[in-house]
Amino acid sequence: MTLPILIFFGILFFLVCILRVAHIGALVAFLLAGILSGPYVLNLFQLSDTWTFLGDLGILFLWFNLGLGINMRRLWDMRHTIFGFGAGQVLMVAFMLFPILSGFTPWTTLGCIMISLLLAMSSTSADIQLLTDRNELNTNMGRQTFSILLFQDLLSIPLLAMLPVFAGKTFNLGATAIDIFVLSIALIVGVVIVGRFILNPIMKLVAKLKSREAFLLAIMIMIIVGAVALDLMGLPNGLGAFLAGMLLSETIYRHQVSAEISPYSMLFLAFFFVALGMGLNLELLGQYWYAILLGVVGLVVIKFSAIFIVARVRHVSVPDATMIALILAQGGEFGLLMLQTMKVSGIDALPQAHQEILTAIIIVSIMLTPILLAVFDLMRKKGWILSKYPLQSVEDKNKSIKPAVVICGFGRVGQIVAEMLTAENVPYIAIDLDVNAVMMGRAQGFNVVYGNTSSDAVLRDFGLQPRRTKAVVVALDNVATARDTILTVRNIAPKVKIFARARNLADTKELLKEGVTEALPETIESSFMLGSGVLSHLGISEKRIDNLLNDFRADNYANVGKTIADRS
Repeated sequence: MTLPILIFFGILFFLVCILRVAHIGALVAFLLAGILSGPYVLNLFQLSDTWTFLGDLGILFLWFNLGLGINMRRLWDMRHTIFGFGAGQVLMVAFMLFPILSGFTPWTTLGCIMISLLLAMSSTSADIQLLTDRNELNTNMGRQTFSILLFQDLLSIPLLAMLPVFAGKTFNLGATAIDIFVLSIALIVGVVIVGRFILNPIMKLVAKLKSREAFLLAIMIMIIVGAVALDLMGLPNGLGAFLAGMLLSETIYRHQVSAEISPYSMLFLAFFFVALGMGLNLELLGQYWYAILLGVVGLVVIKFSAIFIVARVRHVSVPDATMIALILAQGGEFGLLMLQTMKVSGIDALPQAHQEILTAIIIVSIMLTPILLAVFDLMRKKGWILSKYPLQSVEDKNKSIKPAVVICGFGRVGQIVAEMLTAENVPYIAIDLDVNAVMMGRAQGFNVVYGNTSSDAVLRDFGLQPRRTKAVVVALDNVATARDTILTVRNIAPKVKIFARARNLADTKELLKEGVTEALPETIESSFMLGSGVLSHLGISEKRIDNLLNDFRADNYANVGKTIADRS
């Protein structure tokens, strides 16, 4: 058994490295690893109950991640783009696909509607990764693409709610539409109420423990509880995991949840895609290779045309409209997820062979996207296309507002720094792991959020960026945590200026070794202030006192380096 595992991980490592160079997401590597190690190629593993169980867990985590990305406040702020551009894109793609599917497949009307909507969805994870790699997520084009992806994620609720109808193979347009609309609204309202009045207090109690293990277990329990609750209601358990993600997205812990769950999510998602790859019938797909090829070309062309038309109607520039259409022209993991959910739920509204072909079409289209973007970039640089529109640098297009200063820690020191920045209208964000400090700070109007400052994902999520963030203030009272935070900041933005708070001289020297710009020891600085007050009372001139303090502060407190003890 050891040798097959070694071979499997060797294949996986090779695929991840190769696909990363091609800017294709790691999830495709997991899927290909499942295909190669499955019964139709190397036969390292069989699709056993264990793999199926792990794949089912992966489905729940994928639904949870989709739900976590939907935040009501963000939806409201971006409502015009989301519900205008996003809805227009989905409807246009479905409108163009439906007559083709109706004319060339034996599927029912409901089946053609469902598959049209599934194929209208794009790959959120792959597209976000592409935009991030290209440093275009915060450009105007990137924000509009992100808005469309948000709408698609929101559409997951009614599409999931349609599964029981889809299983019945009968369709009453009026009754079904009303049922799905009422159910979707009820679920969204329920998410807001439960998140605010029930989940927030629970998470507050868990956060007070300051235990990563307890925090992580609480998240996992919520995923399973949501899945079980919806399953008992006769709805897909994936919808329960999706709603658990939405519940947590409505709390102040959303970013920390994302950071903590991310490694485990990737693990279980990997199991899902490996199991999906193992289950693909390669012999059947080989027989219908022409259908897959035709399906991929047709899907990309139709989606590109539909999205480009909608973008131009909304007065998006030709280059941006072209980029948005190219990025979104593939199928998505939502389609894969729905097809797999139908399979494990015993919904056989589509022939099994057709589900296999649809899965292959979506996978190939996802892998094709970065290749199409590379070809587009090359042709535009050569001046072969869009020559009338000059190229803009990402920095020219990126006008989004980001915090100039990131404050790590919101105790008394962090709060004073925040007050000073507010007085000078300097945009900042403060991050703290103490839930009480966060709640009190937010109540007083401070821009403070809950999160672990030593987490790479949290700092990136809250806006720490090289060349854009002007300074980082490390106002943590624990030198070990401060050191971890400094290392994380340096990993993200190596040249950013870091100003640190230290408790004493020893901590100051330790932080200075980590490369901070300035580290001020509280005990010594408070002693300086106390001493200057005494000298002033004794009649020493203010100029003399300032010179004396400057002498003591010179060379990073070298003059007080021989302090005998610091017990405060």
